Amino acid sequence: MTDTRQEVWITGIGLLSCYGEGAAHHWEALKGADAASAPIDTETFKPAAVHPLPEIDWTAQMPRKDMRQMENWQRLGTYASGLALEDAGMKEVEEMVSTMDLVVCAGGGERDLSVDTQILAEARNRNDRDRIINEKLPVELRPTLFLAQLSNLMAGNISIVHKVTGSSRTYMGEETSGVTAIRDAYARIAHGQSTHALVGGGYNAERPDLFLNLELGKYLANNTRAPIQERQQQGGGMIPGSGACFLVLESAEHARARGAKPYAKLTGIASDLGERSQQATRERLETMLSQLHSDKDHSPAILSGASGCQDITAWEMDALRGRFGMEVPIRCYTSMIGNPIEANFPFGIALAALALGNNGFYEPFEPAEKPAKIAPAAILVSTAGHFRGEGMATVEKAS
Repeated sequence: MTDTRQEVWITGIGLLSCYGEGAAHHWEALKGADAASAPIDTETFKPAAVHPLPEIDWTAQMPRKDMRQMENWQRLGTYASGLALEDAGMKEVEEMVSTMDLVVCAGGGERDLSVDTQILAEARNRNDRDRIINEKLPVELRPTLFLAQLSNLMAGNISIVHKVTGSSRTYMGEETSGVTAIRDAYARIAHGQSTHALVGGGYNAERPDLFLNLELGKYLANNTRAPIQERQQQGGGMIPGSGACFLVLESAEHARARGAKPYAKLTGIASDLGERSQQATRERLETMLSQLHSDKDHSPAILSGASGCQDITAWEMDALRGRFGMEVPIRCYTSMIGNPIEANFPFGIALAALALGNNGFYEPFEPAEKPAKIAPAAILVSTAGHFRGEGMATVEKAS
């Protein structure tokens, strides 16, 4: 049977991280950098650390009047999507953006910290904690707070600001939502249900409520700024990072018709979710690698969005090295930008496309990483969520 799938090209990249903004800027900043120089804040949330967002002039991508109701997690996505549209040459082309599909991965909105603090303070001295919540929430929370927490507000703001008015989908689910968003956009374009899509998400890591959630789950790394593999020797743990990534994906036919050149092409995506035991997780990772037909020749370089959490990071590294050998060049990009949760997997796809589009790869981010002997023609992107879910994709040079 003839395979009639469309090639899926990456033609636009919008990035925001602790390094600043823009696709070309991130390539220049990261291609020869190491984790020792990565921007990181070890004081604000001490003993935890964060890769913070630098000062951003939000008005460069959105009118001030449209920002008034946006929290920073929405601004991140709206800004990065504007960068991606600009990079793809579509931002001011109404017939392109008005027919463009939108796929977003997003978390919930920011919380009322004063109310949370009241509840936690009372819970220290009372045992009827269900009653405390029932007493406080109806009285203290403003009704509009719940509207501000809706995950699809990022997509709504992108549609309003950038006039992207094709179909719209929003996925939730931490790192796995990023995998699902990319998989959705890729599948629709590959099978002819869409010609071009804007896909991605953002994460505002500099929120006390999110640090509390991660600390309660025992996911955070404390008293360290060490990169991923060095951190494993210290007990592991996550260092979050504020950031956003949006990609313009389009069929090769659609891109050629408008004279667009690709950074690279997406050639496969695999994902799974299940019990986080060592055996079950390793089986899922190995199955995904088999589904992508990845071997030493097909994927000579790897970009990992490893969270740093000890067990899952060790299992991910073992699966990758078991498949490709101990000398495979793996770059854990979360050592450089932190873990941007929902935007983690899209960010890895973007960094892979930048490397392939520039005919290069990244120097080791830490001493434990092996150098690349040649510039790769294909890169495997791997992400294992800090709590649940795994995803992989192959990104290759486009003709």
